[in-house]
Amino acid sequence: MLPRHLAMMVMVQVLWGANFAIAKFGLDSFSPIFFVALRFSLVAILLVFIVGLPRRDKLLRLLPLSVTMGVMHFTLMFLGMSRLDAATSSIAVQLQTPFAAIMAAFFFSETLGWRRIVGMITAFAGVLLIAGEPRFSDDPWPLLSVVGAAAAWAIANIQVKALGDEIDAVTLNGWIAILAAPQLLIASWLIEGPQWQQIPEASWIGWAALLFQAVVIAIFTYWIWYNMMRRYPVNQVMPFTLLLPMIGVAAGALLRDETVTWQMIVGGLATVAGVGIIVLRRPAVAAPATKTGI
Repeated sequence: MLPRHLAMMVMVQVLWGANFAIAKFGLDSFSPIFFVALRFSLVAILLVFIVGLPRRDKLLRLLPLSVTMGVMHFTLMFLGMSRLDAATSSIAVQLQTPFAAIMAAFFFSETLGWRRIVGMITAFAGVLLIAGEPRFSDDPWPLLSVVGAAAAWAIANIQVKALGDEIDAVTLNGWIAILAAPQLLIASWLIEGPQWQQIPEASWIGWAALLFQAVVIAIFTYWIWYNMMRRYPVNQVMPFTLLLPMIGVAAGALLRDETVTWQMIVGGLATVAGVGIIVLRRPAVAAPATKTGI
């Protein structure tokens, strides 16, 4: 990998890892689903002039993906994060990799092998160790919500793989945003009630977090990621994601003054080790075609 591309990939992981803490600042000002709706609305507005409106002949395949990726994944993610620390969120969401491997084995008849099965068990065990902390004994739902978001991402991965190379990454991002934004606005209204008063009341920090989500994460980092995925072998690119939990934990401690427990450290290391086994041993066909950035 060229040095400049290596630097770009590390930068993407730093931004993605820090985003777990930065998103929390946005959730201080906005309700979770409304925050996601604003994020997708802003991405849709920025990209519609570049990618145009979704093509009619693709709608039957794009609409289910917009529900899975746009509505289910991000709604569950931000609902969980609104009541969960950034560090735990960054670790738990790594279960998207074993979930994706399981989905690939089920839908594409891929052989997992004993090494990947061990990796999955190790990754799930790490999250279970964190879930065993006393703070989750009375209210496990925020953590389960993030785990559900990881599962939704794996399902969306299968849908994206079914699309093949028909749609380039930037266009796909834009079209998903265009289709998901109205769904999320309706979901926010039905579940959270009218939230428009939050727009003038939100702090500048909350707006900065929203802009960071839409411009830096959803557009800029995805553009780099997808280009690197096309340029280099999957097994050369995917190991960079192992940096995410460490950066997420550090960002939570530095930016949000979060406490790092021993369960979080041991569970995080186990999760990273398990994901590492899966990623490093994973065939290219099972690699994710899309990546979350919260």
